[in-house]
Amino acid sequence: MKLFDPHIHMTSRTTDDYRAMAEAGIRAIVEPAFWLGQPRTHVGTFEDYFLSLLGWERFRASQFGIHHFCTLGLNPKEANNEALASGVMDLLARYLEKDGVVAVGEIGYDDMTVAEERYFAAQIELAAEFDLPVLIHTPHRDKRRGTERTIDLVKESGFPQERVLIDHNNEETLPLVLDTGCWAGHSIYPNTKMDEKRMVTLVKKYGTDRIVINSAADWGVSDPLKVPKTVAEMRAAGIPAADIETVAWRNPVAFFAQSARIEIADLDSAPSVDQRRLWEGNSVLRGQEPTVRPAG
Repeated sequence: MKLFDPHIHMTSRTTDDYRAMAEAGIRAIVEPAFWLGQPRTHVGTFEDYFLSLLGWERFRASQFGIHHFCTLGLNPKEANNEALASGVMDLLARYLEKDGVVAVGEIGYDDMTVAEERYFAAQIELAAEFDLPVLIHTPHRDKRRGTERTIDLVKESGFPQERVLIDHNNEETLPLVLDTGCWAGHSIYPNTKMDEKRMVTLVKKYGTDRIVINSAADWGVSDPLKVPKTVAEMRAAGIPAADIETVAWRNPVAFFAQSARIEIADLDSAPSVDQRRLWEGNSVLRGQEPTVRPAG
């Protein structure tokens, strides 16, 4: 079964992670722009970061047979730095038209400040301008209230709800999201957020319509194999194979294909791998024997 991890921060991961993900069946990923662990202080650092998502990370993924897409946005935490945020918004207007960008995100709330709300709404407007879907981060604290405010803002914006993916849901917030036309993402984590067994329970209760799973793996304690591990738990729980495929492949493909920047037919096969290739003179191998294989 082909698997799609629609929210993973591979900038923070290693080539060993790419190899393990490919071996576990992960065929495609989406890497959202996000908080790097400490505040960025210059707009230029965002530009270099966006370029790395469009260039080096896309290349690294291809070297292990994985299709790489990304979303670009100003994250909620850094929206509170007004001088920085306004410059990043100008930058986004230049980068959202690039190949490989399949949504605006991840955007949303952190502390639910006035500044966060202003830049959240402004980025939804950018998504409408560039005809892209939106990937929304729900806050770690006071998640229910943050999700309710998110839904209200989406409704007030008039942005098509079927082009909105609200992420990091749990048992309390999932019904709120499913009552809208938005899609519901779930981040499967080792010790927090959602785990495999809880996700199985949610799929059994709510079905598969507009439900997506991801690892959200980053620089913290996380696991880039949580999508295949959740699939294994679903199989063990007797969830039909067609339903598993819907959650772990068809749904994320369908959502991000709304960007018109994913050729669904191209995802039917793994990209060719040629580890003899270089990116700006650089190889992932560090002198090791390259793997070369055709698409398939």
